[in-house]
Amino acid sequence: MNEKAKELGLENSHFESPHGLDSDQHYTTAYELAILTDYALKNPTFLNLVGTKNYTVTINGYPKTLSNTNELLGNLNGVYGVKTGFTNGANRCLVTACKRGNMDLICVVLGADTKSFRTKDSVKLIEYAFNTYQYFDIKDFVSQSILKWQNDNPNFFFVEKGTSCNLELKASASLAKTPVIPVKKDLIPTMETNFLVTPFLQAPINSNDCLGSLKVSSGDTLIAEFDLFSNSFIKKKDVLDYLMDFFKLYPSQLESSVF
Repeated sequence: MNEKAKELGLENSHFESPHGLDSDQHYTTAYELAILTDYALKNPTFLNLVGTKNYTVTINGYPKTLSNTNELLGNLNGVYGVKTGFTNGANRCLVTACKRGNMDLICVVLGADTKSFRTKDSVKLIEYAFNTYQYFDIKDFVSQSILKWQNDNPNFFFVEKGTSCNLELKASASLAKTPVIPVKKDLIPTMETNFLVTPFLQAPINSNDCLGSLKVSSGDTLIAEFDLFSNSFIKKKDVLDYLMDFFKLYPSQLESSVF
């Protein structure tokens, strides 16, 4: 379990036993429980189990119905799991997965004094998230912003000793991994980009060299930030390049000296 926690990047989680009873060496956080839950929900068997409200088993020839202890399952729109929990040290806990339309979220409530508080807090958080946020295509927004910025600043870069100054920018690979992100609905109309790039560079410039960053914000609220990389290769001038430059300039220099 601890090896899997490391693999998932859970730096503040440690498991001492499979049963999860109270122990100083058995701990996690709400955020890391959400990461772990997101991973577990990709397992079809786990997904089916946590979404099952009731199940009847036969024990010694007698049927017995088992009921899911997740009070939100089947009672709150979009809930499809996941897990309740209780120990004397942790109090009442609930991890909820809920999907409405194209928005899918995980809500984690820990340390509630009663089951009622756990339920109310979970419902409040879930409703707040769906009422306040919506998915936004950040990949398209950033790509269009880069294209517009380059069209508006065609001679922005000067590449010393370079064979060209025509640089194309691209955002970091993380943009492709998370093309859509949740953003507060009221921030979307006022979103803007701020390019932090150095105009003066020195050849050679390799493809994928980092040239700066781009911030997406709305007022004082930072929404996302991406590194900007070169999408071009510009080599350093050699002797032949300098000779070519000389012969290109020589006729104009000769003409100006004659007249």
